[in-house]
Amino acid sequence: VTRLYDVSAGAVLLGGLDVRDATLDSIHGAVGIVTQDAHLFHDTIRANLTYAKVDADTEEILDALRAAQILDFVMNLPQGLNTVVGDRGYRLSGGEKQRTAIARALVLDPRILVLDDSLSAVDTHTEEEILRRLSVVMRQRTSIIVSHRVSTVRQADQILVLDDGFQHRRLRRDLDVVLIDAWAAHVEAMKTGGLKVVLPEQELHAAVRALHICEVSAQAPQFDIVLMA
Repeated sequence: VTRLYDVSAGAVLLGGLDVRDATLDSIHGAVGIVTQDAHLFHDTIRANLTYAKVDADTEEILDALRAAQILDFVMNLPQGLNTVVGDRGYRLSGGEKQRTAIARALVLDPRILVLDDSLSAVDTHTEEEILRRLSVVMRQRTSIIVSHRVSTVRQADQILVLDDGFQHRRLRRDLDVVLIDAWAAHVEAMKTGGLKVVLPEQELHAAVRALHICEVSAQAPQFDIVLMA
């Protein structure tokens, strides 16, 4: 999508236009991306947030920080938005860096939002709050989320399960998410050596087999789950 790499077969279309026929400036203006390893510059929080949109006003910045669940933290800093985060943001925790990077993408107000495992460093409660606020933002644009957490993708219109770079299964938002929940419960149970039955045991066995991912008695492999809304 961002043309860090070009496809070797087929095409990626944005609004019906092949991205290879678009200018990089137009793509960068339309796509906001947050990676797992969020990169921040040795500058203030304000400067980092306005990197892609230098004319963003304070209200836009505060709205983005609020949606990323980091507004209170920033406002409680002695220098607030003028706080220098250090090289690569070393003065912030991993979760604070990721939330700041999410806010930076939201300041851009992109037509396409890409979150590449960008919630991995935040706890479950914070993730739920971020997703709750982002759900409003995501309705207004195309969102692509790559995640290992089932909770991150429950509200997706389409869920693609990938294994070793290939599509393993395409899931619907309504019925198939129940199967994913059952699989997630099984994976967590296997980590602790027990079987945490959140569905009747017979349904859990059937759900795991239906996904063709693993047998209930075997350790589930690691999959990427891609959300496309």
